[in-house]
Amino acid sequence: MINKETVNYVGALARLHIDPQNADRFAKNLEDILHYVEKLNTLDVSSVKPTSHVLDVENVFREDTVIPSLSQDKAMGFAVEHHKGFYKVAKVIE
Repeated sequence: MINKETVNYVGALARLHIDPQNADRFAKNLEDILHYVEKLNTLDVSSVKPTSHVLDVENVFREDTVIPSLSQDKAMGFAVEHHKGFYKVAKVIE
């Protein structure tokens, strides 16, 4: 049986804030989901061929063609800031 502690633990793993008022409802929902998965596990799927997609899908490749692209000077023209040919952005890692 799934309880509030399990809901809070799973929520913490997912970095979700679980409102204590909703913990009981989430516990019931998670338990219902697990019961449904148990039902699915009873199905005989031995004759079902493994697939990555339910429809027949083929990749459609086009020929690679070399086309003109932006020069570095023109690309740097879009940058708010640049330094020695590279885009300069705010530091995001401390």
